[in-house]
Amino acid sequence: MGTTRLMRVVLDSNIFLSALLSPHAPPHRIYVAWRQRRFELVTSTIQIDELRRASRYPKFREILQPHTVGHMLNNLLRATIIDRLPGGYEAADPNDSWLLALADAGRADYLVTGDKRSGLLALRRVATASIVTAAKFCETLE
Repeated sequence: MGTTRLMRVVLDSNIFLSALLSPHAPPHRIYVAWRQRRFELVTSTIQIDELRRASRYPKFREILQPHTVGHMLNNLLRATIIDRLPGGYEAADPNDSWLLALADAGRADYLVTGDKRSGLLALRRVATASIVTAAKFCETLE
């Protein structure tokens, strides 16, 4: 008998920040599901650095507790971390191009984003990954 592979998922950084800000919203449910090992999270040091930097922005510093952010960042070190990302990916927001490359390099099944302005959702797919909202991915988890 073979073992079934867990879904491999890339979460946009906005999903992590939203998980910390809204404990009852879909991003938080996704974060909890990962902590319960319901899917394999694929990330990179680019993302971990981005989250560390973004959590220090004045708009977040007033709301987020440093120990809560630190706890999440430490948890991310237990995810699958891929740092060799392929080139050639372009998103409408150039700051999101690495997410597309990460989804490809990580052979992700899903790329979950909450950023409707970035243009990622409009792409619908990248390599093996479906690009979906947090709410849509929660439906997949149920």
